[in-house]
Amino acid sequence: MSSFSAQIEQALTVYFGQTVNVMQQQQVFGGDINQTYRLQTNIGPFFLKLNNGKLNDMFEKEFNGLRLLHKTKTIKIPEPILNGKIDNKIFLVTEFIEKGSASKTFWQTFAQQLAGLHKHSDELFGLAENNYIGSLHQSNTYCETWSGFYASQRILPLMQLAFSQNKCSKNDLAKAEKLCSRFAEIFPVEPPALIHGDLWSGNFMAGNKGEPVIFDPAVYYGNREMDIAMSLLFGGFSSNFYNYYHEVFPLQPGWKERINLCQLYPLLVHLILFGGHYYNSVIDIINSYI
Repeated sequence: MSSFSAQIEQALTVYFGQTVNVMQQQQVFGGDINQTYRLQTNIGPFFLKLNNGKLNDMFEKEFNGLRLLHKTKTIKIPEPILNGKIDNKIFLVTEFIEKGSASKTFWQTFAQQLAGLHKHSDELFGLAENNYIGSLHQSNTYCETWSGFYASQRILPLMQLAFSQNKCSKNDLAKAEKLCSRFAEIFPVEPPALIHGDLWSGNFMAGNKGEPVIFDPAVYYGNREMDIAMSLLFGGFSSNFYNYYHEVFPLQPGWKERINLCQLYPLLVHLILFGGHYYNSVIDIINSYI
């Protein structure tokens, strides 16, 4: 057994207060920035994520985000168990959830449970700590208004970063600043909602009981339209999902006209992480609102 596996065993043994033996370590696939494994132990299976990059606190932030979502008891989240660093690798251990087939009421349940999550609120927009969306740093400094938060913590920092990487022009930056100055008139006032933050089709599945499971969050207290818009960006959600959500927790009038605006942030993330073919999408959205 490798030194790493032995140390994971030791960490799990301390956590559970009983001897934990790793009997099998099987690689599973799905993410694009981490190595992921199913650990079969004498007390059951666990999910292990490894990364040997420079983002030493990435799994600590993900652990905290999972814990925050898990505490709401609204929707199934892999329970976070351990995170740390061994042999220059950061690791995260969570509950292992077997993938299953969606139940007949999957989309209705998903919509109702996500609405339940979104009803968890806070006094301010943001979070007590910064975290990550994918491998990109996500700033969550508290703001009193959504318009102020979306401008200062989301759109403007990423436009500045894109400009510094020669992925947009100074004129593009000026247009983005003009757009941000209009946020207060575009977005209706609504209390902060606890959101997943990266809710696309790759970050949910059906569990072994057919229930919705969400994972890989980028949590903060924001505008719930961000989760809805993200779910529409890369497909994978049933159209019934939105009808069911609207029945439980109606979205503000005009939400459909704001979808592209809410998608501007994840598209900027993709522009920075994956390159220029997202540029046109970003600029088209900016131009359409100014």
